[in-house]
Amino acid sequence: MTEVVLRAMRWWDIEPVLALEAELFAQDAWSAGMFWSELAGAGGPEPTREYLVADAADEVGLAGYAGLGVAGDTAEVMSIAVTGAHQGTGLGARLLTRLIESAGAFGCREVMLEVRVDNEPAKRLYTRFGFRQIGVRRGYYQPGNRDALVMRKELAPEATRGKS
Repeated sequence: MTEVVLRAMRWWDIEPVLALEAELFAQDAWSAGMFWSELAGAGGPEPTREYLVADAADEVGLAGYAGLGVAGDTAEVMSIAVTGAHQGTGLGARLLTRLIESAGAFGCREVMLEVRVDNEPAKRLYTRFGFRQIGVRRGYYQPGNRDALVMRKELAPEATRGKS
């Protein structure tokens, strides 16, 4: 398998990310405007976002991407996506690990996320990382009207650096 390098997402990654969004999340794909807005929050003197892409050295396109948003001491996994060719390789776990580390660096005490109720591989990944279901959002994913599980992971105090 090709070596995959994680790096910060930049504006020039938006088009390849949109292609991956359309492939993986056809009914509830994000728009270019949503990604531009998220990337705007990843810069500046007080960023509130962390977005990553996974580059596969000898392939065209991205192997995956992930994003985290922060509000106060709570972080939220905004998105995680891995191409079909890279699913089952540990790339999703690498991306999630980086997001959790980023949440700690932001000084967060917890990480939240929503996952489609029918996305079994993602639910297994999140459970393996210590996320626990705390609720359900009915009809959260539109236009498909799919429910989302709300999951939460508490971060150990020693994992949080940054704000106190």
